[in-house]
Amino acid sequence: MTAFIPVSQPSISNTEIDYVTDAVRSGWVSSLGPYIEQFEHRFAELCGSKYALTTCNGTTALHLALVSLGVKPGDEVIVPDLTFVATANAVACAGATPVTVDVDAETLCLSPEAFECAITPRTRAVIPVHLYGHPSDMDAINAIAKAHKLFVIEDAAEAHAAEYKGRPVGSLGCCGVFSFYGNKIITSGEGGMITTDDETLYNTARRLRDHAMSPTKRYWHEEIGYNYRMTNLQAALGVAQLDRFADLSARRKELMDWYRGYLGHRADIRLNRQASWAKSAHWMLCLEIDHLTDASRQRLMSDLRTRSIDSRPYFYPVSDLPMYPDANTPVSHRIAPTGLNLPFYVGLKREEVEFICRQFEQALDGLAHHE
Repeated sequence: MTAFIPVSQPSISNTEIDYVTDAVRSGWVSSLGPYIEQFEHRFAELCGSKYALTTCNGTTALHLALVSLGVKPGDEVIVPDLTFVATANAVACAGATPVTVDVDAETLCLSPEAFECAITPRTRAVIPVHLYGHPSDMDAINAIAKAHKLFVIEDAAEAHAAEYKGRPVGSLGCCGVFSFYGNKIITSGEGGMITTDDETLYNTARRLRDHAMSPTKRYWHEEIGYNYRMTNLQAALGVAQLDRFADLSARRKELMDWYRGYLGHRADIRLNRQASWAKSAHWMLCLEIDHLTDASRQRLMSDLRTRSIDSRPYFYPVSDLPMYPDANTPVSHRIAPTGLNLPFYVGLKREEVEFICRQFEQALDGLAHHE
C-alpha cells in the first residue's frame, strides 16, 4: 500500500537540529537569546523593511499590529471575505468590527473596488491578504487608503518573499504580518513576525508584546499589554530555515512546474493564479475545478484519502461563519466551493507528484461519471 501523502510537512534538516540544540545547550530557551535578534534582523532584510518583531504566532502578530496602531472598539477594519478566519478574528479580538468585502476575480485577493465601496466614517484600517502566497494589488489599495487616511496592514502569513511589481511583500503597507506555523513556507513551529519601517509602531508593538513593561523601570506597567513573545528555541529553527530559504524557494518553484506539467492540459481545472505583476510564493498547490460544489468536493476528498492522498478545501468565506454577518460577495462565494489544495511541500519527489496527479484525475473523472 502507498504511504499516506499529507498536504504539507516541514523540511527539517541537520541545520535546524544543530541550531535548536545549540539554543537548548546555551540555556537561553525562553524569549531572550541571540537567535531572536538574528531572526528579526534577517527577516527584516528579506522583506526590505527597517524593523521586524517576532511574536508567538501569526494571529497575535495581527492583533498586536492592530492595537499598536490604535485600532479600538467602535472602529471598522476591512478584510477580504476569502481568507483564513484569523484575519477577521484578530480584528474582533481588538474590539473592532471586521467588515468583509469581495475579492478580485483574477487574483482572489482583496478587491480594491469592493474595499473603496465599503469605507465608512468608522473605517480605520484595511488588511489585504496575500492569499495562498499571491500578492494583493497594493498600489491600488494604498492609493485608496491614503485618500481616506487608513492604515494598511498586509496579511502576508502565506506569502514569505512573494513580490508585488518587484517589491517584497511585508514592506508595502504601514506594516506586514507573517506566520511561521508548521505548514508555512518557512517555519519556527509556531511563530509570527511584524515588519515595518515605522519606528513608532515598532517601539509600541515591542513594548506591548512584553506586558507593556516600562523599558526603564522593571515590573512597572502603565497600560495593558500581552505576552506575545517568541522563544529563542523557535527563533533558532527560523534562522536555520532562513539559511536554507533560497533552496526551499527553488524547490517550491520546481514542484509548481511539475504540477503544471501533469495537470495543466485540463480545461476544467485552473491551477495557481499568477498575475503578470506578481511573483507568488506558492504556499499551496491550488486547484479550482469547474462545477465543483462543497458536497461534491467532500466526496472527491474522501476518494483521494482512500488513495492515500490528503487534500484540503479552500477557506470558507468569513461571512458564512456563524459569528460574522452575511455579506454580498459573489466572487468569494463562487470560487470558494470549487477550490482544493493537494500535497505541496519540498520533500515531495517527482514520482510522488506524478502519482498524486494520476490518482487525482481518476478520482475527478470518477466523480463526474457518477453525477
